[in-house]
Amino acid sequence: MLNRIPKILSPDIVKNLMEMGHGDSLLLADANYPAQTYGKRVVRADGLNIPGLLEAILELMPIDDYTEKPVQLMSPVEGDQDPNIWKEYKNLISEKDINYLERFDFYKASENCHTIIQTGETAVYGNVMITKAVIK
Repeated sequence: MLNRIPKILSPDIVKNLMEMGHGDSLLLADANYPAQTYGKRVVRADGLNIPGLLEAILELMPIDDYTEKPVQLMSPVEGDQDPNIWKEYKNLISEKDINYLERFDFYKASENCHTIIQTGETAVYGNVMITKAVIK
């Protein structure tokens, strides 16, 4: 146990965040995401939802301010609505930092993530990819 580390973050999550460098990406994947297919490093966070995990991670890891759109969301397939969970993300992340990728482009981008955290999130299109900033 350490001071100031949000209790929701497991030792494996903290270890992976510490191993990330500037410009590395982290994917918080919903429960349906094919994380084992696309991820080099997959950390399980079953039972945790993404908004709570994202809020805790952002206490330790700033979002890259050298990248125009350092946050990636998966665009809904035609006919699907924007998910309600995005409102929660936009309370934590500025809209100007968000880019929307088509489903298969998102999958392809996730192959380059330093770590994928597979959560228990059941919201459709709940996936959020963030790029780490320089720690100053």
